[in-house]
This record gives sequence, C-alpha cells and structure tokens, in this order.
Amino acid sequence: MPEEHVAGEPPRDYALRMARDKALAVSSRFADAIVIGADTIVVCDSHILEKPTDANDARRMLAMLSGRTHTVVTAFALARAGKILEASPVESNVTFRKLTDAEIDAYVATEEPFDKAGAYGIQGVGGGFISHVEGSRDNVMGLPTENVVAALSRFGVRRL
Repeated sequence: MPEEHVAGEPPRDYALRMARDKALAVSSRFADAIVIGADTIVVCDSHILEKPTDANDARRMLAMLSGRTHTVVTAFALARAGKILEASPVESNVTFRKLTDAEIDAYVATEEPFDKAGAYGIQGVGGGFISHVEGSRDNVMGLPTENVVAALSRFGVRRL
C-alpha cells in the first residue's frame, strides 16, 4: 500500500488516514478479527519526515532534528469486518541532543534509519540521541500501547 501525503493534509489526518487504510486492508480478509492498523510520522517545523529515501536524506533529517524538539504522531485504527471501530492519533514531543556530523554518519552507516519515520528509532541506537520525551515512549516506537489496549477493551478484548 503506497504511503503518500496529500498536499495540504495536516500531519494528524495523514497518519489517521494511513492507519485506517492499513486496518481496513487486512480487516476485509479476516471478518471475525479485530485488526489494528498504525502509522507513525515525525513532524519538525511543519515538515513531515517520513522514511528516508537514501543515506543523504537520512543525514538531512537527522541534522534537522539535532538539538531540537519535534513531534511524533502515531495514529492507530481498530477495524472489524471491513469497518473502522475506532481511530485516534497520539502525539509525543521528542527532544534530540545536539548531534555531530560524525555521529550522524556513523548512525546512517548502521542502516537503522532507513525503515524509520524521521530516520531514527527510539528502540535502537537512535534512542541515544534523545534527551527528553514528553508523552508516550511507546508512541515514539510506533504503537501507543496504553491507548490501543484501552480501545481494545472497549470492544471486549481483555488483557490476560
């Protein structure tokens, strides 16, 4: 499924649309299951930072985030039988410490940034760049588990 931002679409709406589309795509094949779809985007200075296209793009993103605070939006959607039950965006503010060019180059060389929105993962080596998180760390990782568990419980799914 292509993940393409529509010009003028607010970041929260984009993440919600993608989460809904992902949940619906799977839900239509498994009618009895509750399916979770999610999408994460990084926003810095109103710029949406998706997955980098190459090493130079990853370097550009990391340099933009260096020493600054940005917003991570992860939207999730629950679907059953091809219908959305609930969908919601969750935001966290993440502050990076100042990065050196050598740190950015070394990180890009790990290839970790290439499948991550904003070119970093909090759960990996990139987590060392973060000086502060306001909000859910799980959200930054790509799934706001507390919010998803609460939503699932509203539809009869209980924790073990």
